[in-house]
Amino acid sequence: MANDVAVLVIDDEQNILNLVTAYLQAEGYTVHTATDGPTGLKAAQTLKPDLIVLDVMLPGMDGIELLAQLRRESEVYVIMLTAKSEETDKIIGLSVGADDYLTKPFSPRELVARIKAALRRYGKFGPNNGSKNQLLTFSRLRIDVDARRVWRDDAPIELTTTEFDLLYALAEHPGRVLNREQLLERVWGYDFYGEDRVVDVHLGHIRKKIEPDPANPELITTVWGVGYRFEDSPP
Repeated sequence: MANDVAVLVIDDEQNILNLVTAYLQAEGYTVHTATDGPTGLKAAQTLKPDLIVLDVMLPGMDGIELLAQLRRESEVYVIMLTAKSEETDKIIGLSVGADDYLTKPFSPRELVARIKAALRRYGKFGPNNGSKNQLLTFSRLRIDVDARRVWRDDAPIELTTTEFDLLYALAEHPGRVLNREQLLERVWGYDFYGEDRVVDVHLGHIRKKIEPDPANPELITTVWGVGYRFEDSPP
């Protein structure tokens, strides 16, 4: 199965490319690489990999601009690499659509573990998850789990992989409050060592797409000091 999975690694440090490539190939993945922003963007558009590992600091076009352009046309899962001291890069990267991030220096084993978790998660919720036409229907939203599609009032809503999984995690338990730790465990599928604000950023993206008034959300509400609750009711 891994032989069918393609990972694109975009980084201008050759030693990191060599190391990550060796680890991923050892797991059976097909690995493509790029060492600058424009080449990386073109590779992402033409190769259409299953997952991208993207460094923030790149010549020609930085990773944040690359991701912003890529998100206009692709929902591919992206793990962003950031410098340990650059907290701003993490937040901006998440804001433009990164699904996850790792800070440099990082363990190649941890990167591989996160890639495996992301790919398992897609398989779990995707067309081969073994379920039969699972459809969650509410008064405002409709969620087709197998097709990974969402509609609000019969209008299609485009969500990234992580946004869909986060919405699904909440919609599975309407009316129940889930805290950040539960959502991290449910959606990211591993012991997440980053900051839990990743949940807040992605929920902000979801609200902009599904809420009539994102500033005053009705479908996903915040229970201050506790977590988040899915409020849409049955039809």
